[in-house]
Amino acid sequence: MKHRVTLSALALLIAATAAEASDGAIRDVISKQIDAFLVDDFAAAFRFASPTIKDIFVTPERFGAMVRQGYPMVHRPQDIRFLELREVAGRLWQRVLVTDAEGRAHMLDYQMIETAEGWQINAVHLLRAPGVGA
Repeated sequence: MKHRVTLSALALLIAATAAEASDGAIRDVISKQIDAFLVDDFAAAFRFASPTIKDIFVTPERFGAMVRQGYPMVHRPQDIRFLELREVAGRLWQRVLVTDAEGRAHMLDYQMIETAEGWQINAVHLLRAPGVGA
């Protein structure tokens, strides 16, 4: 019985450590992509996109145009704050509160996938919440 409790505790510790490592790596990817947007380095930003996103937009220039037009708050944020990382239907979603250049808050969900190249952004959803967003 004592060994079973010890093994269960060890398994929980390993799972928590893995989740914490993933959380940090995911936040790092999103931060680096936003840093690339801030200097209009769309080639660097495109590297953090998943293969699916790369197949849709094909070039960093087309990807950059989509971000500038559809996600201006991410293209030129004043501030970002990471909220919860959660699993939904087997996928990891990182919630991010972005404050745009005019001081408006926007809630976004980043769907993250792990690939051979590491964590990549597979989707970004702009959430509509009371008092948040344009």
